[in-house]
Amino acid sequence: MGGPLAGLKVLDLSRVLAGPWATQLLADYGADVVKIERPGHGDDTREWGPPWLQDGDNRATSESAYFLCANRNKHSITVDLTRPAGQRLVHELAAQSDVLVENFRVGTLARYDLDAATLRERYPALIYCSISAYGQAGSALTRKRLRRNDPGGRRVDEPDRRTEGAPQKTGVAVADLMAGMYAVSAILAALHARERSGTGQTIDVPLFDTQVAWLANQAMNYLVSGEVPVRHGNGHPNIVPYQAFATADGHLMLAVGNDSQFRACVDCLGITGLAADPRFATNRARVANRDALIPLLATPLAQKGTDAWLQAFEARGIPAGPINDLARVFADPQVAARGLLVTQAHSLGIRSPAVANPVVFSDTPAELRQAPPLLGEHTASILSERLGYSEKQIAELRRDGAI
Repeated sequence: MGGPLAGLKVLDLSRVLAGPWATQLLADYGADVVKIERPGHGDDTREWGPPWLQDGDNRATSESAYFLCANRNKHSITVDLTRPAGQRLVHELAAQSDVLVENFRVGTLARYDLDAATLRERYPALIYCSISAYGQAGSALTRKRLRRNDPGGRRVDEPDRRTEGAPQKTGVAVADLMAGMYAVSAILAALHARERSGTGQTIDVPLFDTQVAWLANQAMNYLVSGEVPVRHGNGHPNIVPYQAFATADGHLMLAVGNDSQFRACVDCLGITGLAADPRFATNRARVANRDALIPLLATPLAQKGTDAWLQAFEARGIPAGPINDLARVFADPQVAARGLLVTQAHSLGIRSPAVANPVVFSDTPAELRQAPPLLGEHTASILSERLGYSEKQIAELRRDGAI
């Protein structure tokens, strides 16, 4: 049957991460995605290396790992949007598309008649999704911020709450990734609405708004209490103990979610008396007395290795897990059991590693049909097969620099 979105046509004018992440998800679900890239340069992330994909002799190719992470299952076509001929090509592709995704700086595409107002007036069934830093409209301050990018996600504070310390960033750009996820859900909702109305709509997905939205319990903690959350490192603001601890040979994550689990935990650690201590008997009390409790747990945990503690916790039904580096992640038997690590045939004639889509459909599975494309790999085939351009016309476009 193909994926659940088989037959859906997506025109991808995005680059870097938020937009490409969204269109890759749509492509995994079966959508036909055409990625527009700059002639000679392509998506910025094509140059974001090392590391680079290795060939059969372990020599670096020109394909960056960063680009590979967000652009599988797509067709690449190079088009110069600043040239009238290039703009006409985008219009012709938009006329055939269900969805357009872009993450240009606000106002840029209007200069080329490729903005939402222009394209949706001509192609009213089109769903036009714009992803940007601060949205398509906002305060005067927003206009000064428009050149900013997500530097890698949100702030992750050091555990010492008494001093300022240096804020830390997450390992991946979660603001981009979450904006991409919100964009996908919004596009699917707009497609459903189009089934009833027959018309598309414009979608505005700002990274700023999505970051505020997915603060979740932290946002509500502040809004309900009026208190700005203090830093807990990798601890939880509402549950204690729920954080990482050092062991004799590494670290583990302990996630005690209720009072009965706490009693089992301290019994396992050999400090049973803590469960009767009024400072620690309930989660409310443990949150209030966090600083007193954590060292009492840390001392016995440091006496044995991670695996020994995990076995003991599992036997007592206490939620805990190892803190893995990526080598251990991909060596985990669960990764193999779930088929998360795969390889794809790349156009360079080699195999490219990939992480499978984590969603499992019973009838219309997500598929990794092709590895991320070479720059402009499908330009000629898209122009000839979809738009009816002759070889002569394509050669003229190349000569004029439009593609």
